Amino acid sequence: MKLHPMSVPYRSLSRSLSTGSLFFFVGIIASPGGAGGNLLVIGAMVVVGIVLGIAYEYAYYKRFRYEITPDTFDVASGVVSRRDREVPVRRIQNVDVRQNVLQRALGIAAVHVETAGGGETEITLQYVDEAEANRLQRQLRNGSSSRSRSRATAGDRETTDDLESGDTRPGEDELLFEIRRNELAVLSVFTIDPGASALATIALSFASGFDPTTLVPIDLLEADLPGTGLIALAWAVLIFLFAAWVLSAVLTFSRYYGFRLTRVGDELHYERGLLQRYSGTIPLEKVQTLTIEESIPFRWFGYGALAVETAGYAPGQSGSRGTESAIPLAERGRVRRLARSIEPFEREDLERAPLRARERYAFRYIGVLCLIMGVGYLLATYTEVVEDWHAFAVLLFVVPVAAHLKWANRGFQFGDRYFFARTGFWRRTTKIVPYYRVQSVVYQQTLFQRRRRLASITADTASSAAFFGRAATAYDIDVTRALQVQQGLNERLQERLLERKRRRQLDRWFDGDDVGSGVSVDDDQKSHTDGLDIDGLDGSETTNGGHGSRKESPTEPEPPDEHEHERRDEPNETRDRPSSEDDRDRTDGRDSSNSQ
Repeated sequence: MKLHPMSVPYRSLSRSLSTGSLFFFVGIIASPGGAGGNLLVIGAMVVVGIVLGIAYEYAYYKRFRYEITPDTFDVASGVVSRRDREVPVRRIQNVDVRQNVLQRALGIAAVHVETAGGGETEITLQYVDEAEANRLQRQLRNGSSSRSRSRATAGDRETTDDLESGDTRPGEDELLFEIRRNELAVLSVFTIDPGASALATIALSFASGFDPTTLVPIDLLEADLPGTGLIALAWAVLIFLFAAWVLSAVLTFSRYYGFRLTRVGDELHYERGLLQRYSGTIPLEKVQTLTIEESIPFRWFGYGALAVETAGYAPGQSGSRGTESAIPLAERGRVRRLARSIEPFEREDLERAPLRARERYAFRYIGVLCLIMGVGYLLATYTEVVEDWHAFAVLLFVVPVAAHLKWANRGFQFGDRYFFARTGFWRRTTKIVPYYRVQSVVYQQTLFQRRRRLASITADTASSAAFFGRAATAYDIDVTRALQVQQGLNERLQERLLERKRRRQLDRWFDGDDVGSGVSVDDDQKSHTDGLDIDGLDGSETTNGGHGSRKESPTEPEPPDEHEHERRDEPNETRDRPSSEDDRDRTDGRDSSNSQ
């Protein structure tokens, strides 16, 4: 299949601007002397650049092909050098559909396909029809989940026929969350966008006509009155912060306008955006960690957010991805209910760190202040940059409060099926990790922790959040308790792995009995269902108060073979008579090994 024909003029517009600008500077350098000659050569070079850009995009459109097979998503592209890619459907992690205002007016959209374990977009289709983009999203999404649920059975053949015929009718969408007006207003007002500061600088520059004196009273800086310089400086900072806040609110409002989260089968589907429209999926079977965020000042008004970390990706890894926010902002009760619909975790009852951890935080802050005052003293002694270096000593009265708030907002819980870890005062996060998602358990103890008999325990998962230091970690707990948690996490992990192994064995038995009936269970689906309450399902394991005690079920004796008595009655010479010399040698070797 090919791209949309409107992709040629749309891509040619941006391509012509870039190539035209390049040939403009080339024309300036290569033009001969004389004003008329310069304009003629520069204009000719710009036209050549625009024509080359349009020709390149047209050739790109003609040579671009994509196709969905039962097992792969094939894409062939390239103008000068050809590139053929075959992405297995089962490895597709997410399919994003993006549209800006102009693209929505033209009826086209960009499709971005991301795979598990990849840090960037694997395949990008720029641009296809809007209906075709939605069809690709559904077909790739349903195809990946279908391939992961079935193997070579009759049900597998039916799924393949649906993919080949393009029958990708999804199940009925279940609306899980839709942002309200008041929640969007609170989110826009109190969110600080990092890119707003740069935009504020550009906006103020244009507003002032590149003349700072129109916004900042320079006369106060030149006045002899005391404090006028500080007033002018504070006024300039206030104008900058106000402009950055307004732009940040506008950007946040545009980004999360119309945010909707629906559930289609075993996947979450999100849509958001006013000017730039995004839509994508979150596979539930690949969810590694749930993160409940309660930042200040949202926590004061009873609001929170829910982030989902999937295998290979983490919240906030890419600004275009929607998996960074399953819920951007909602009331605390709504956040908890949606989180429990994804993972049915128990009630939170966190354990705090011992009091000596709070003392450690206080001494740490005091050490930082002493270092700052020492640097200030040296600067005041040998330079004239700093004079009142001892003014930082006032912050010593804030140290006990800061240490207590940090200690009070840290905790952990070693539950029956989930591990909880909380940290942070300004941006408090509570991470919920199912035991069957734990990849490794890390025991950490620094030199300062060793002096106070403290340690930290990290439950590492397949999410890339661990690479950025955002894994679920219980900070500064007692050493004895840390060793108990480490041992408990390892035991729970082994129990889950054994349970999953038993389930695979049962599935193989059922698949052997029901070949052709389409009854099968996928490994990824089993890994997702392992998080549910399935203890004692096959009678082989039960839990006792969450302590992980196991009860082995008795194994049933195998039925006797009907022909066993006949074989016993046969003469030994007939049963063990070799047919040749080689068979005699093999028989002798087997008999000798059996006797040994």
